[in-house]
Amino acid sequence: MKQQLIIGTRSSPLALWQAEFTKAELSRHYPELDIQLKLVKTTGDVLLDSPLSKIGDMGLFTKDIEKHLLAKEIDLAVHSLKDVPTETPEGLILSAFTEREDTRDVIISKNGENLKQLRLDAKIATSSLRRTSQLLSMRPDFEMGDIRGNLNTRFKKFDESDFDAMILAYAGVHRLNFGDRISEILPLDVMLPAVGQGALGIETRIDDEQTREIVKVMNNQNSEFCTKAERALLRHLQGGCQIPIGAYATYINGTLHLSAFVGSVDGKRAIRNEITKDNVTEASHAEQAGVELAEELMKQGANEILAEIRKTC
Repeated sequence: MKQQLIIGTRSSPLALWQAEFTKAELSRHYPELDIQLKLVKTTGDVLLDSPLSKIGDMGLFTKDIEKHLLAKEIDLAVHSLKDVPTETPEGLILSAFTEREDTRDVIISKNGENLKQLRLDAKIATSSLRRTSQLLSMRPDFEMGDIRGNLNTRFKKFDESDFDAMILAYAGVHRLNFGDRISEILPLDVMLPAVGQGALGIETRIDDEQTREIVKVMNNQNSEFCTKAERALLRHLQGGCQIPIGAYATYINGTLHLSAFVGSVDGKRAIRNEITKDNVTEASHAEQAGVELAEELMKQGANEILAEIRKTC
């Protein structure tokens, strides 16, 4: 058994919360382990002046940490699973999927208005094409604007701006104790979350069997099956671009239910569908459900939507 583990993490307050949570959970199960954190600045933390849709977000928040992992400078990496590309680098593997926080998105508005109460032509802040597409499909009058940075920075920028509202993930807002700023938690029939939203992905080297065994205590099978279904759907559709896709899976008593959304950036075209699979007892069954739903979305016209987006990425 190892005597020391080094966790690689970004330095943002939310990333540190996630790393400290992982450290505490591992220490609870393995009190003899000396667990240290190594802070890594990622490309996504540096390039804050451009929208993610312009620079692409494929690994912006993970690649630099993964370099340290491959170089054996750290033993594991803790990521927000929604930031992790669906293809991991050769030699690395996601060894644990933590229990999910509430996956939904929230509205933070200046005067406490919910979605329906926001004024005509309201200015909405988000760096997500997924959120932009779903909001514009319901409220084409909205004026969408980009806001980047860690959660604390986004709140500061928002408070000093002329934006009427911004959209964030509940998980981060809750974990950093900004819950009193929430104006509305958006229901899933209004806004499907990002793939993997609310879960942490614990990444290790494939050949580091000791660390893989240690982090198994962090794995939640429900979270693993649901997020693997969502990630399989995204992998089948994505093709290396940031595209407006939302997905949400549930797993209860062997039955997996997966809902998904694909839309154009302007929200004028939006496709939703869902699938239910019984007797899901292995991760591969969940992933197959994701592939099957992706195929159904393609039959409905997702291919045409995605082809237009790929022309610009």
